[in-house]
Amino acid sequence: MTALIITALIWVGLHIGLAGTRLRDPIARRLGDQGFRTLFSVLSLAALFVLARSYAAAPYRGLWVAPDWLRWLLVLAMLPAFALFAGAVLSRNPTSLGPPIGPEWQPRGMVRITRHPMLCSFALWALVHIIGTGNAASLIFFGAFGVTALAGTTSIDAKLARRQPVLWRTLAAGTSIVPFGAILAGRNHFAPRELGWSVPILALGLWGGMLILHPLLFGMSPLPHV
Repeated sequence: MTALIITALIWVGLHIGLAGTRLRDPIARRLGDQGFRTLFSVLSLAALFVLARSYAAAPYRGLWVAPDWLRWLLVLAMLPAFALFAGAVLSRNPTSLGPPIGPEWQPRGMVRITRHPMLCSFALWALVHIIGTGNAASLIFFGAFGVTALAGTTSIDAKLARRQPVLWRTLAAGTSIVPFGAILAGRNHFAPRELGWSVPILALGLWGGMLILHPLLFGMSPLPHV
């Protein structure tokens, strides 16, 4: 368990302490943006590998048992998680990696729902697995991903505000971190046609595929009594 805790702290430290603070800026100036991304990717992959190995080797210490009705709800909760992921992949977003977007850009599609669909997807995925598994190792393992996802939202916002203040003002005025937050506050509106059919089709495909492949990939089914 000690190895898992240390590796989880390293993972969080890389994403919050290095990539998520102004410490990134002098390193990126020295290495260049691409050089920093390469270094960060290598370190992240190494940390992820060790984190997964430590999780697999950690002893089981049960904390709670999720009842069947809750497990069914958790299975259903993964559908919006996959929808957020699909929207992040298929929608152009100034908070994601890629070429800069001009200040004339306006929120559309998934960005109306949340300006951080990928990170919200990971945060929901982590929460679902923490509740569903109910053991100490899972709390540490999935908690590390949940913490970095949630912290990453404010970190990316601060970075965009420094680099593209005009674009950031547009984004902050018409979007939210919490899904549907800006829509419920009246600062935007839901436009499902902008999502098209590709987002729900990809989300359903990923959700159904994972239900089938989960026992093969991870040795257990997310469905109760299966």
